[in-house]
Amino acid sequence: MNRMNERQPLDWENPAVYQYEQTIPLKIPGYASLYEITNRLLSAQGKVGESSDILIVGAGGGQECVTLGAEHEDRTFTGIDLSERMLEIAARRVEAAGLKQRVTLIQGTIENLPPGRLYDAATCMLVLHFIQGLSAKLQLLRGIAERLKPGAPLFLSSINGEPGTTAFDLQMRTWVRHMQDNGVSREETAKFAESIGTTYDPIPAIQVQELLKGAGFEQVSSYFGVYLIDAWVSIQAKQSLSM
Repeated sequence: MNRMNERQPLDWENPAVYQYEQTIPLKIPGYASLYEITNRLLSAQGKVGESSDILIVGAGGGQECVTLGAEHEDRTFTGIDLSERMLEIAARRVEAAGLKQRVTLIQGTIENLPPGRLYDAATCMLVLHFIQGLSAKLQLLRGIAERLKPGAPLFLSSINGEPGTTAFDLQMRTWVRHMQDNGVSREETAKFAESIGTTYDPIPAIQVQELLKGAGFEQVSSYFGVYLIDAWVSIQAKQSLSM
């Protein structure tokens, strides 16, 4: 999962992150399917043969670039991420997939993107739950909206729910068991469960949808869900907001 947390940051510069590509599918059920469905939706949104310039927020690891770019030579990508090591993984995967000429990777935040450039679509996959607080989450989503052309889609996925409730705890216990059955250590899954509310800041799915609308997106539609993870596609409103 990707990052951008200020309260208790994960060490995304630790050499252990080089195992990310191998371990993340063991932790998230349907991980590959999430990106494949996103790719199908993006393909349906555009016209065949029409070029598109895509913004990837939290590009470390390279999953979006590889999945969305492999079969579509008309797509170019700009990916941003705070972690140098995670971007190294992305760069390696991009080069191995033969996509290097179509991908630009930037270490930093949305503020570090080329000024004035607007994108045809954006992804923000497994990032939002690392952002602490509603105002910071809204700021990120507004920043993405400002970088999109009117009518452009945003594909967003995150961990959601209300920690401390019976339903959340049931989902978490089941998810932890899923990870352990896939070979993730009990120590690592315990650390993950304990990090909810500190490193991770999930909010109810309805609040995510409200934030999207408040940031300048409309027509929010769900397209993936498993345990505590949800994904939506929404459309940048044709009328820009006053930020």
